[in-house]
Amino acid sequence: MKLLRFGPLGQEKPGLLDASGKIRDLSGVVTDIAGDTLTPAGLDKLAALDPSTLPVVGEGVRLGACVGRIGKFICIGLNFSDHAAESNLALPAEPVVFGKWTSAVVGPNDAIEIPRGSLKTDWEVELGVVIGKGGRYIDESDALSHVAGYCVINDVSEREYQLERGGTWDKGKGCDTFGPTGPWLVTKDEVPDPHSLGMWLEVDGKRYQNGNSTNMVFRIPFLISYLSGMMSLQPGDVISTGTPAGVGLGQKPPVYLRPGNVVRLGIDKLGEQRQQVKAYGA
Repeated sequence: MKLLRFGPLGQEKPGLLDASGKIRDLSGVVTDIAGDTLTPAGLDKLAALDPSTLPVVGEGVRLGACVGRIGKFICIGLNFSDHAAESNLALPAEPVVFGKWTSAVVGPNDAIEIPRGSLKTDWEVELGVVIGKGGRYIDESDALSHVAGYCVINDVSEREYQLERGGTWDKGKGCDTFGPTGPWLVTKDEVPDPHSLGMWLEVDGKRYQNGNSTNMVFRIPFLISYLSGMMSLQPGDVISTGTPAGVGLGQKPPVYLRPGNVVRLGIDKLGEQRQQVKAYGA
């Protein structure tokens, strides 16, 4: 299934994409694509539906983030070997973990807002893992049973805040609009191998990132097991698993986003995003 949320910001309704590409309204069945809806029992309930019996949503509707009420937005840094190389950093011995504030979450086609005074706002196409079954101290061998599905994430990053302002990476990762998520949550049955997905990103039509999830340093089962030893994972938590080479910081000289830029990105099987870049307050 491809699950989604549609409608005005803050008023999103749950939906699914049918086989013909039409959005179907799920609001008569569930209240949101969140929490218990993402558990194995919740997904089984949706899978049993006949999409043709659900109301069709008109074309042109805004898509919200594909997961509602995200509890934790956990990110993994330097998790692609080619990205670590372009950053002139050694591969980490253990996962680099940081948080993205949930107030950063927006829809896949909403605008990216450059923070006031920012000169180094950057892009990162990432594979998102959505937790469906909660747990603690999860065995790596059982980890994928805790996954509801996967989605596209743009881990927008302000590099000065992240790297030059002292403290942790979180400073440059959680600004408002820095977490475009979606367009849809693709359930794991449609993605038999999440470690063989092409990933790409363009700015104004120029391809900067053209990678593959096969280059992950730490793979998804290990990440789930590792993180669950430090915190409980709960339905609706999102893990953003790192980015391939080609970020703005890695260009020579570096290239950063400016108002008016258009960012397009996508991952095989998971869909595409498109964001217009604007200045704060514009």
